[in-house]
Amino acid sequence: MNSAEKINSELALGPKLSIINVVQYIVEDAFAARASDIHIDPAADKLVVRYRVDGLLRDAHKCPAGIHGEIISRIKIMAGMRTDEHQAAQDGRFRLATLHGPLDVRVSIVPTYYGENAVLRLLSGQAQDFTLEGLGFSPENIRVINRALHKPYGMILATGPTGSGKTTTLYTLVKFFNTRQISVITIEDPIEYAIEGINQIQVNPRTTLTFSTGLRAVLRQDPNIIMLGEIRDSETAGLAVNTALTGHLLLSTLHTSDAATTLPRLLDLKIEGYLIASTVNVAIGQRLVRKLCPVCKTAKPISPAETRGLLEFLSRRDASALGAQNFFTGNGCAGCGFSGYCGRIGIHEILVPDQNIREAVLAKAPASKIRQLAVAAGMVPLIEDGFNKARAGLTSLREILKILHE
Repeated sequence: MNSAEKINSELALGPKLSIINVVQYIVEDAFAARASDIHIDPAADKLVVRYRVDGLLRDAHKCPAGIHGEIISRIKIMAGMRTDEHQAAQDGRFRLATLHGPLDVRVSIVPTYYGENAVLRLLSGQAQDFTLEGLGFSPENIRVINRALHKPYGMILATGPTGSGKTTTLYTLVKFFNTRQISVITIEDPIEYAIEGINQIQVNPRTTLTFSTGLRAVLRQDPNIIMLGEIRDSETAGLAVNTALTGHLLLSTLHTSDAATTLPRLLDLKIEGYLIASTVNVAIGQRLVRKLCPVCKTAKPISPAETRGLLEFLSRRDASALGAQNFFTGNGCAGCGFSGYCGRIGIHEILVPDQNIREAVLAKAPASKIRQLAVAAGMVPLIEDGFNKARAGLTSLREILKILHE
C-alpha cells in the first residue's frame, strides 16, 4: 500500500482515524511525489492538501473540515510551536523519520479567514549531491565559474527571483571548498541543508543576529570563504563588499531579474562604482524550468506562435535554425504524474566584468548597456541557454516562452 492509499484508508476510518498517521502519511506521500512544499488550506467545508511539484501546485487530497484543528495542532507540536496561539503567524521546524530516510521539514502557520493554514517545506538534504553539471550549467559556464572559484578574494553573486534555485547554486559552490584546509562559514535564513564540515549560522532577528551583525562576527572567526544567504540592504551590501576587499571570497544572492542588473542594483544599495568594479568576480543569472520526462517525451516541430515568440530574443544564427529542427514535448505518463515533466533544471547566464563593463559601472550605465557589453564579451544570454536546452530535449519551448513572458 503506497502513501496515498494509506491516507485514504486512514480517512475512511472516520472518528477512529489517527491524526498522527494522517500527518505522517501526507508528508511521506508528498516526498514520494517529489513535492517541495505541502499546502494545508482550510475552506468552508473541507481541508485541501496541495503539493508543489516542479514549481506548480496541484491538489492532492481533500480531508474533512472537522479534523482541521487536530492536524494543525499535531504539526505545531512536532515543530515546537505554541498550540494555544491561533491569531499569530508562527514558524518552526521538525525532523521526521520516513520510509525514505530522515526528512527535515520547515513549517509556516498563519491565521486565515477559515482558520490556520500550514505550509511545509520539505528539505531532504538532496542538494548535497548536486553538481554544477547536474544543475544544468553548460561546460563553458562551468569553466567560467571554476576560474572565479580559484580567485583568492572577491564576490560571486547568484541572482534571480524567488524560487530560481540561487541557494542551491551557492550550496553546490560551497562544496567545492569543503576541505580540512579551508574554513568555510555560512550565514543563512533559514539553513536549508546541513553540510558536514562547514560552520552554518542561522539568522535570528530576535537575538539581533542579522546578516550584517553575523557578518561582522564571522570576520573574527578567521574564515577563508563566507557564504551570505542574501544581500538585502545597504548595510549588508557595504559589509559584503568590504569583506571581499579584505582577502575573503564571499558568495551571496541578490534579487535581480538578470545578471546585468546585478551591478546597477549594487549601485542602488549605495555601493561606490569603483568598489563594485573591483570586487564582483562573476554574477550568475538563473531561472528554473521543468525537465521533460525522459520516458514520454517525443519530438515535435516548432509552431508559428513559438517561432514568433523566440525570434527577437535569439541570435541570428539560432533564429535561422528554428524551422530546420524538431524540439520536444512531454505526452504524460504514470511516471511523471501525466504532466509530461519530471524534475527541474537551471538555465543560466554568467556575467564576468571586464574592463569595458567596469568602465560602464563607473559611468553608472544602465543594465541594458552592461548587458550589451557582456554579450559582446561572450556571455550567453539566459534565453539562448534555455533555447539550447530545449534543442537538446532537456526542456520544452513552452517552458522557455514562460520565462520570456515574465
